Amino acid sequence: MDQLTASQALDFRDEVRRFVAGALPASIRAKMIAGRRLDAPDYRDWHRIVYERGWAAPNWPKSFGGCEWDGLQQHIFEEECSLAGAPLLLPFGLRMCGPVVMAFGNREQQQRFLPRILSGEDWWCQGYSEPGAGSDLASLRMRAERRGDHYVVNGQKTWTTLAQHADWIFCLVRTASEGRPQEGISFLLVDMRSRGVTVRPIVMLDGEHEINEVWMDDVVVPAANLVGEENKGWTYAKYLLNHERTGNAGLGFCRRWLADLKALARTQPGSDGRPLLEDQRFRDRIAQVEIDLLALERTNLRVLALEHARGAPGFEASLLKIKGTEIQQELTELLMQALGHDSLAWQPEALEDAGAQWHTGPVDGLGLTGRYLNFRKATIYAGSNEIQRNIIARQLLGL
Repeated sequence: MDQLTASQALDFRDEVRRFVAGALPASIRAKMIAGRRLDAPDYRDWHRIVYERGWAAPNWPKSFGGCEWDGLQQHIFEEECSLAGAPLLLPFGLRMCGPVVMAFGNREQQQRFLPRILSGEDWWCQGYSEPGAGSDLASLRMRAERRGDHYVVNGQKTWTTLAQHADWIFCLVRTASEGRPQEGISFLLVDMRSRGVTVRPIVMLDGEHEINEVWMDDVVVPAANLVGEENKGWTYAKYLLNHERTGNAGLGFCRRWLADLKALARTQPGSDGRPLLEDQRFRDRIAQVEIDLLALERTNLRVLALEHARGAPGFEASLLKIKGTEIQQELTELLMQALGHDSLAWQPEALEDAGAQWHTGPVDGLGLTGRYLNFRKATIYAGSNEIQRNIIARQLLGL
């Protein structure tokens, strides 16, 4: 479709804003604003609501049930949802596995998996990283041995987000050992209810069980669940990672956190007793992160436009991943500093007490410490920022 005019964009923003205001359950919004734990039903309920509105897959083509929105519409939708306190739709099916199946899967796989991803009936998780194979993903060792009409899979994945709730996992597995490491990797879809799949929790710095180890011990997977060609999975993996990195900027959340930061700085006293916003050095840091956020917003729009034109994101997604995660970490650090001594206490179990507050000012400080601890990992996941700089240097500068 043609790019929206300014008037159409404003009308679309109003439409999204009205929808979220009327459809977002108050209980979910309250958890998001306060930084409290979202349960699996919260994610499923919001996905169902958005799916019933027809907006679950903004970047999917209409032929697969998506919206086929341009970059500006995607940006507006995600920003308005974040500003209103709505959770992001889980990306593992919609942004990662779905596009790979659309691009490289066969018609049977598309008909089988895509409708259930779109509706949220199937919850997916990502099986990429392994111990010793994170940023160096080509070193992965999970083995899939072909035996007739099925594969037998053995190995371990780690840092697997929300695997404890997942119905399916898309995995990179080693199917050959000859040649370059990248040449022996395949892309396999595995039912998490299969015999031999074990999920073990990893508790993070913030006390939350968000990530997991996933072990596979002689797991039988039908050969029909192989996406594309055997030993060509590295190509599909890179395609998926570009889609993942495009969604890592987190602009809507950052704008909301910036507003929280300014509200705190207007009331929280500095070392001299005056509001922090009157401290030149602290005010300069707020101004700098706001400038960076505005620049990232423009870059995000350009990248989304390129993705819409090409049908797939390029290396520019690495720019969003780097700067977006750096801004997220800067904002969470500044929020901690603004909250002062109130940020020191941290009891994850207090997240279950809807009435608890560590801070009684303009911002609920209950979740800020946990948010700070959680986002220490942001510059590492989806390919560390050091790896992203290598990608940019290689593909843009030819180094």
